[in-house]
Amino acid sequence: MDLDVVAWVHVTRDRMLAVRSRGRDLLYLPGGKREPGEDDWSALSREVREELALELDRGSFRELGVVRAAAHDQPAHTHVRMACFTAAYAGEIRAAGEVDEFRYVGSPDRALLAPAARAALDLAAAKGLLS
Repeated sequence: MDLDVVAWVHVTRDRMLAVRSRGRDLLYLPGGKREPGEDDWSALSREVREELALELDRGSFRELGVVRAAAHDQPAHTHVRMACFTAAYAGEIRAAGEVDEFRYVGSPDRALLAPAARAALDLAAAKGLLS
């Protein structure tokens, strides 16, 4: 079974933004599941607004790639298919909604990330966003 989600990949100073949702032990990327009828842009902009109180910029919205990994905290054999996007934003990043914290992570922090977020970190590196 696959969980189909969208995620925002935001890198600054060679570190990728990650969030910790309430009750979770590992960090994830901002984003989540689409609601019925939502396209990638609508779902991701809504999720980022809910989680980080930011407005993504539609004009700079770009697909970075898709990763697939084992789903953390889900039944065995469940995987995440995560479509990763980049976009500029307006506002000041802050934890909102069900997000308890945000932090910037690099390759040395891999153990703090859920499997799909680790795959996204590798994707960002492969695309030249991280060294």
